Amino acid sequence: MNTDKTKVHFTDNSFLNPPNPIEVNIIGAGGTGSKVLTALMEMSHSLQELGHPGLLVRLWDDDVITNANLGRQRFAPSEIGLFKSVALINRVNRFMGTNWKAEIQKFEKDCLGKLPPNANATITITCVDNVKARFDVAEILEELNNQRNYGRDKPKYWLDFGNSQYTGQVLLSTIGEIKQPKSEKYQTVASLPFVTEEFEELLKESEKIDYTPSCSLAEALEKQDLYINGTLAQIGCSLLWNMFRNGMTETRGFFINLKNCRMQPIKVEEA
Repeated sequence: MNTDKTKVHFTDNSFLNPPNPIEVNIIGAGGTGSKVLTALMEMSHSLQELGHPGLLVRLWDDDVITNANLGRQRFAPSEIGLFKSVALINRVNRFMGTNWKAEIQKFEKDCLGKLPPNANATITITCVDNVKARFDVAEILEELNNQRNYGRDKPKYWLDFGNSQYTGQVLLSTIGEIKQPKSEKYQTVASLPFVTEEFEELLKESEKIDYTPSCSLAEALEKQDLYINGTLAQIGCSLLWNMFRNGMTETRGFFINLKNCRMQPIKVEEA
C-alpha cells in the first residue's frame, strides 16, 4: 500500500486576502505576452467579483508593432508603429477602467548595473523569446530577493512561458522559500526551482535557434504556429488562477505539444 503523501505547494498567504492589488510584472508583449495580459485582465476582474482586490499589472516591452505582428499577436492594423506595451495597456485600461502601466524599455540592468525601476513585483511573468533575457531576469530576481525587501511587493513567484513552433512549456518558480503551513495530509514544498537552474543546459542548447524578427506573418508562422501562444497563455494563467482559488497546487507547470495534442504536467517535487 502506497502511503506517500502528495507533494504540494501552498500559495503564499499574502495572495489570499491582501489589502491591496497583487503587483505583477509581465516581461514581453508579443505573441504570448499580449494574450497573457488579456487572461490577467479576466482574472483580475473575476477576483474582484469574489471580494479580492485583484491585480496591478505592469507590462514591459520596448518593441513597436509591425505588420508581421498582426494576426498571431493581439494587435490591430491601426496600431502599427505604436509601442506594443503602450497599445495593449491603453486598451485594457479603457476596456476595464484599470490603471495598469506600460514600460517602454527592456527589463534589464542599465550600463551601471542598476536594477530597472519598478522591478519589484509579487509575481514576475516572462514571455520572452531568447535565452539571455531569461538569465538576466533570474539575476535581477535573485538580487531583489537578497535585498531583504519585506514590503507588500516583495517578489514571491516567477512564471516563465517559452515555446518553439509547435511545442511549449510553462514553469512556476518561487523566489526564495515560501513559508508553508503544517499539514498531515500533504507533503509541503517551500521552494520551486528557477527554470534557469533546472533546465540550464537545455536553455543554452536552444540559444542556437534563430530569434530574429520576422518580416511577415507567413514567416512568423514558420517559427511559431498560430495557436501555440494562446494555448500556453490560457493554460499557464489557469495554474495561477488555481493558486488564488484553491490556495495550493500539485502542479508547477507543464509541457505541451500541439502537433500531437499532448500535454504533460510537471508535478511539485522537493528540491
